[in-house]
Amino acid sequence: MSTKAELYDVIRKPIITEKATMASEHNAVVFEVAIDANKPQIKEAVEGLFGVKVKAVNTSITKGKVKRFRGKLGVRKDVKKAYVTLEEGNTIDVSTGL
Repeated sequence: MSTKAELYDVIRKPIITEKATMASEHNAVVFEVAIDANKPQIKEAVEGLFGVKVKAVNTSITKGKVKRFRGKLGVRKDVKKAYVTLEEGNTIDVSTGL
């Protein structure tokens, strides 16, 4: 079992958007995770931090956009999201904070 600090390195923060709220109706929670985290690590981190049983983990990587800042080109960071589906009867309330 990993320490809490290592688990928080995998899971950065919960994502609360309209799409994430719709996913929560189907017993899923959305987190921003480390770009190099894999599905078993994400599953272990969620189960270790919140004490719930995870059914499935789906991930997606959003490439950072090229944006102008004070006339210069810059690139936003790449973001990896994890859609964590929980077993029946398990819930995580992300609105209260981690």
